[in-house]
Amino acid sequence: MNWDRIEGNWKQLKGKVQQQWGKLTDDDIDVIDGKQAELVGRLQERYGLAKEAAQRQVDDWTRATRL
Repeated sequence: MNWDRIEGNWKQLKGKVQQQWGKLTDDDIDVIDGKQAELVGRLQERYGLAKEAAQRQVDDWTRATRL
């Protein structure tokens, strides 16, 4: 799934994001609001990941995500 579709369907995908990354809070999910850069940044914060590692996780999740 491409990021434009994720952004457009964010309300449906919020639960999948929290299931994938359980350390993200409801507030994090609201701030992310479908923005890829925000998700990467929050993953860096919550999981102590390097930017590249967080981006890789997001890319892998994006490829695997189905509505």
